Amino acid sequence: MTGDNGQRSDHTQQQTILTRVQLKEEEDEEEEEEEEEGFSEKGSSKQVVYLVSLHVIHSWYPPPPPPFSQFVNPGGGKKGAEASPLTDSSAPSRRAKSVYTPLEQQVIQLKQKHKDALLAVECGYKYRFFGDDAEIAAKELNIVCHLDHNFMTCSIPTHRLFVHVRRLVSHGHKVGVVKQTETSAIKASGANRNALFTRELTALYTKSTLVGEDVNPVCRLGDVEGGACADVVSDPPDSFLLCISETWDKLKKQLTVGLVAVQPSTGDILLDCFPDGSSRSELETRVLKINPVEILVPSDLSEPTQRLLQSITNARYSTVRHSDRCRASLMPVFETAVLKPMSDVTECVCVCVCVCVCFFSPGSHSLSAVVSLDSPVICCLGPLIQYLQEFNLDSSSLRRLSCESEGMTLSAATLRNLEILSNQTDGAVKGSLLWVLDHTRTPFGRRLMRKWVSQPLMDPRSICDRQDAVQETLESHSLTLNSIRSLLCHLPDLERGICSIYHKKSSTQEFYLICSSLSHLAVELEALLPAIQSQIRSVLLRRLLLDTPHLLAPAHNFLKVLNEKAAKSGNKSELFSDLSGFPALQERTEQIQTVLSAIRDHRKEIRLTLKAPALDYTTVSGQEFLIEVKNSLSSVVPSDWVKISSTKTVGRYHSPFLVDQYKKLQQLREQLHVDSQREWTGFLDQFGEQYHTMKRAISHLATVDCLFSLAEVAKQGDYCRPTVCENELQIWIRDGRHPSIDLLMGEQNQYVPNHTELQGDGRRTMIITGPNMGGKSSYIRQVALICVMAQVGSYVPASEARLGILDGIYTRYEDMNMFPN
Repeated sequence: MTGDNGQRSDHTQQQTILTRVQLKEEEDEEEEEEEEEGFSEKGSSKQVVYLVSLHVIHSWYPPPPPPFSQFVNPGGGKKGAEASPLTDSSAPSRRAKSVYTPLEQQVIQLKQKHKDALLAVECGYKYRFFGDDAEIAAKELNIVCHLDHNFMTCSIPTHRLFVHVRRLVSHGHKVGVVKQTETSAIKASGANRNALFTRELTALYTKSTLVGEDVNPVCRLGDVEGGACADVVSDPPDSFLLCISETWDKLKKQLTVGLVAVQPSTGDILLDCFPDGSSRSELETRVLKINPVEILVPSDLSEPTQRLLQSITNARYSTVRHSDRCRASLMPVFETAVLKPMSDVTECVCVCVCVCVCFFSPGSHSLSAVVSLDSPVICCLGPLIQYLQEFNLDSSSLRRLSCESEGMTLSAATLRNLEILSNQTDGAVKGSLLWVLDHTRTPFGRRLMRKWVSQPLMDPRSICDRQDAVQETLESHSLTLNSIRSLLCHLPDLERGICSIYHKKSSTQEFYLICSSLSHLAVELEALLPAIQSQIRSVLLRRLLLDTPHLLAPAHNFLKVLNEKAAKSGNKSELFSDLSGFPALQERTEQIQTVLSAIRDHRKEIRLTLKAPALDYTTVSGQEFLIEVKNSLSSVVPSDWVKISSTKTVGRYHSPFLVDQYKKLQQLREQLHVDSQREWTGFLDQFGEQYHTMKRAISHLATVDCLFSLAEVAKQGDYCRPTVCENELQIWIRDGRHPSIDLLMGEQNQYVPNHTELQGDGRRTMIITGPNMGGKSSYIRQVALICVMAQVGSYVPASEARLGILDGIYTRYEDMNMFPN
């Protein structure tokens, strides 16, 4: 569509959010000109750092689209695209006689800055959506949308914001929360008291960045009445944001893939760089293990990679009942007046290193680690930091760089064919190896168990340490381990909680819950230290349990500063029990007390005026210090008193002194709220200094939880501790059973055990024959799964087993390859 100013509208490249009732002829013009416009983009073999994301709802390319186009979000057009009159109130238009309200003008300005987000705008006691945002929100939330002045609008109550934001995000949308940044009392005393309330975008949320008090239901579910808790979309076990880059070496004719995955809610980071073939099997393996909810890719992503990501995402959300789509947006990352689209890998690396230098502190260990990384990984890390800065999550634990390349190799085909992380019937966890092994009691333990199952160990000593811990847990009758196991029950997600605090996005309720849980764990484990030292023999368990109380000790200092009642109610003005460490709050509180004292003393004068010695102030509908006088006595009320409200029997007044002092009191209270918010942010900063210490303690607890989980597995009938042979290649299994089938069949005892004998220097191959549905595939899977379980550190479903260390497991099932999805 072309406006009167000759500029091209955003409609051709992105979804315009603010719409009005348009003339029919203009709609016809738009349709005709959209048909004439086209867009094509040739693939390139060079590294580019313009990032786009995968989307499953809209199509950005015109027909006929490339295979991957359905994943591209139309929300992020090129920077060169000009604003349309619908998003630029200064642009001339044939509908110039239509006047925007001040609120609509404010929303238009916000939309110009955040065109790819659905904006929830705070308006008093509710949040409102406008224009196309309103139509999308109404459809997703099943609420009413109606025309108000120039734009369609719908609204949600403020106390339900966390429910509706999570629902919108779960459907793949990017949601921005716009809040009023002024209070009525402070505004009334300022120079702009007749202007509109100022509003600013305070938070942005996508599937991988659900961190903050606006969306965290940890302390809000108790306030939700009835069965409304079912409306809250639960967090996935992992919420990784994945960034991928590709580099093609023309001389070697080899493709190198760089990969960085970050989980902002926990601070975990995974990175890898690897060569890959035309089938993209290596990339597929890593994507399946990471299971991202949001993916960033280069704009010139190769077709084989596009097809791979499309097939993986299609398989995920088509087999899961709840929405599980990958969030994405067209996102130009390094667009400035100086930088141009980079067509050279070296230039890309230089720019990304500059971004990292600006982010990490000079001379830090993390910065030196970044510079030493492979070029494709650096080309992912730079844009990833830029992306997270938009969400104010760039202070995530990016200092801790880990690698995904350790452990037994389990290819993507192996993960699928052996049903290690999910079954092949409906994609659910039930029936998989993870379902068999996961008896964890904490969310952070559940995440660690998934990592254990997808990355079995290869170090015999580490495997034996886990087996020793499982055996002691299984055989011990000590009350100490039972006490520790009970401590892990009903814990909140401590890992995500401390990360939310680290990002300074935590509410007072969440902070108190997390801090009190950490303090309680520290106290209980400290009391158990003598018993742990004397009774527990496992080296791994002893180390974990003895270190944890010391690491959790700082939680006491933060907890004792807080006023429990104020923290649970979210009252930041009375949050700190001792104000000696907060001089600004102490001074403001003293000023408030001075005003209150003057108002209380004013009662003597009022009683004399009204000749009512027992008269006292009343509070009605939030209005304080009201002087209530019967209507029959209204003649004695001084003429300069201000009438606030009345009923059939009484009138309520403020004297001139009260009018002045009450206004002053309201201003001081709101200034106290601002001061309290500033001190609260500084308080969270202090806790952030202990983040890595707390993170390590929670990691210890997650490991203990996983060891207890493996002990629960070992309690099932006819499981044995496998012997792991360090220098001997063999697979010797007596009376082995398929772990998932054996559990699914329960006590029917219909599964027939089988033996397996393979030697590195003897019989290395077995050919399995038999009739259809005779159990051949189950037997083959059984052998592989028992080997995986052994290297995880678990007991195995057999009467006896001796196993060598396997570097990897590879599978190919012809019946599955013959019928592509």
